[in-house]
Amino acid sequence: MDKVLVEIFVPVAGQSYDVFIPQTVKMSEIILLVSKSIADLSAGKFKPDASTVLCDADSGNIFNINLSVYELEIKNGSRLMLI
Repeated sequence: MDKVLVEIFVPVAGQSYDVFIPQTVKMSEIILLVSKSIADLSAGKFKPDASTVLCDADSGNIFNINLSVYELEIKNGSRLMLI
């Protein structure tokens, strides 16, 4: 399987979204794709900018944007936070 299903919590919108993300793509690209999608889904509550990051929702650790989803060991059911 080349995609994983993750839960992305967006604090500013107060909502979580289930999203499939590809394992081979770097986190920098994932942030761009996910932030644009969630901006649309949140009806403008979330507005991405250059400081937008994805982090582990449980630990708060910010993911290295130069590593792939696979290298970051993100798996099905992982909980992420978009801030």
